[in-house]
Amino acid sequence: MPNLDLIKKYNRVHMIGIGGVSMSGIAEILNYFGVTVTGSDLADSEIAEKLINNGIHVTIGHDLENVAKADIVVYSAAINENDPEIKKARELNIPLCERSTFLGMLTKAYNDTICISGTHGKTTTTSLVSLCFLEAGFDPSIQVGALLKAIDGNYKVGSSEHFIIEACEYVESFLKFFPKAEIVLNIDNDHLDYFKTFENIKEAFIKYVKLIPDNGVLVVNGDDPNCLDLLKYTNATKLTYGITNKNTDFFAVNIVFDENGFPAFDVYKKDKFYDRMQLKIPGMHNVLDSLACIALCDYYGIDKKYIKSALEKFTGAHRRFEYKGKINGASVYDDYGHHPTEIIATAKALMNKKYNKSWVVFQPHTYSRTKTLLNDFAKALLNFDHIIVTDIYAARETNRFGVSPQDLVEKIISLGKKSIYISSFDDIIKYLKEHVEEGDIVLTLGAGTVTDISNRLVEEN
Repeated sequence: MPNLDLIKKYNRVHMIGIGGVSMSGIAEILNYFGVTVTGSDLADSEIAEKLINNGIHVTIGHDLENVAKADIVVYSAAINENDPEIKKARELNIPLCERSTFLGMLTKAYNDTICISGTHGKTTTTSLVSLCFLEAGFDPSIQVGALLKAIDGNYKVGSSEHFIIEACEYVESFLKFFPKAEIVLNIDNDHLDYFKTFENIKEAFIKYVKLIPDNGVLVVNGDDPNCLDLLKYTNATKLTYGITNKNTDFFAVNIVFDENGFPAFDVYKKDKFYDRMQLKIPGMHNVLDSLACIALCDYYGIDKKYIKSALEKFTGAHRRFEYKGKINGASVYDDYGHHPTEIIATAKALMNKKYNKSWVVFQPHTYSRTKTLLNDFAKALLNFDHIIVTDIYAARETNRFGVSPQDLVEKIISLGKKSIYISSFDDIIKYLKEHVEEGDIVLTLGAGTVTDISNRLVEEN
């Protein structure tokens, strides 16, 4: 069992932004171990309802009363300095702790924290690793960045020393963790609002890899030169995987896709045949992510029959090329992709499916990312037949970057493809219902509220 002395000194923990995916997972783990947890969130949600059902006091709006009773107040990065609850905690001299720092304390409590990181693919790979550990009876604790059907949520409290978590590089939060094992899936240009340059992103990953103890393990993507470069910064066991790079510990060959775009492939461990694997999620990027999972699980001594079975059972994490239903005889999917690399991977996965025309509704995520990667977004979206762009989802930002969704539409048009801007979700739904035909594929794409469109399209059909 984990050593919770670090956490147990706080009898009452109040969490601002408790409805967030990571915050809610922390809340449930604390609650499970007998800590009194209260929290607040500005919006009601499925996650908030679940917390309430599990006996955690959640206030929609502000809760100054429970702040005053808390031994520590934990807040997510999205919470503003001027938040009334933050101000109240300061006024009463109650310790404040940012989410990633507090999660770091939790990771220290476990002997074997397994961190899955990289710019893209974290949620899917965390889900795959979690399922393999569950299938093998290892009973891990899990915190994943989306709802996972197998654990009926985004977290699980297990009885073992294994704690499997997604480790995000944004604001270098993964440097607060205490990993025994790390997977690094890729290193790409993202979060430049914080990092400013690609070199700074790489430097953060180098610091992160240096956190692994010598008796730990590092698993990296052998197809990504920036990942391979990390190997020299640790004395831990090193494992590599790849598709184009066969000079790796695990690699895939004989990759074929069925009509759903689901891949089957032969895995080799060094130069020896390991097994043939079948996935129920589309795309070459998921072959790579599953290789990362296989390499790690093999290191942990998980029998390949459990790995094979877990990979076959996994039908995707919430909002990762998720099938939603039909409209006019066309299939509707929803995906979280909000970076050009992710859009290209999703478009390639789509191309392995059988369909007539593809329709994408893209909601850019943050002004800074849209401005910095405008050309890359435009090029990535050219992979779709019909392109609708809606308003930029601000997230934590204000538009001080002078960028608009129309800029993206104009850039796409300048590259020779038709694209339209529609602001209202109601108008987008009306437009799609009038134009989409049988055998087409509709994809809502982005990390914000665009998912509402796919839900409504299917429900209102």
